[in-house]
Amino acid sequence: TPNADAQMRMFNADGSESEMCGNGVRCVAKYVYDHGIAQKDVLQIETGAGVLSLEVQLAGGKVEQVRVDMGEPILEGKRIPTVLPGSRIVNHPLEDNPDAPKNAWWRECGLDPRMTLVSMGNPHMVLFCEDVARVPLEHVGPHFEHDPLFPRRINVHFVHVHRPGEVTMRTWERGSGITLACGTGASAVCVAGVLTD
Repeated sequence: TPNADAQMRMFNADGSESEMCGNGVRCVAKYVYDHGIAQKDVLQIETGAGVLSLEVQLAGGKVEQVRVDMGEPILEGKRIPTVLPGSRIVNHPLEDNPDAPKNAWWRECGLDPRMTLVSMGNPHMVLFCEDVARVPLEHVGPHFEHDPLFPRRINVHFVHVHRPGEVTMRTWERGSGITLACGTGASAVCVAGVLTD
């Protein structure tokens, strides 16, 4: 690609294409360097969310770690995208959505029923709670992912804050379901943590 050292396309488990994947793009950088496609300290990888810069750190001539510049978060509602009105969707009450699955699990996990939306090149909903293990993610994840508020679907993260600088998150990724890690999601959680009161 003329704009970058390599191009990445990201496909979810259901076959749908996502704009980008934070952990996936780091794997691409390792592959590109280790296979001699481009061997530079900083690689440019084109994604569906634009060209990202990735700094590689070597050990024994192979990539040991990769740091990615995720770029500026997108906070404007229509660019996330959501049909909710407003320039930023921060601390937005779930009660405004009559289809939200409000039941006993809200109390069981100590849910703060306000969402913050962030895009890191792909869309994320962040919700804070006291016990992420008690969130029935296999049931509520698909509900939020396919909510009509989100025309391109959405990734959902439930977050417990232990202390400043340390959280536990559980993730439902659109098109893939429950996953053990999400790089763009971790970035979105950090942004939401700063924005949320």
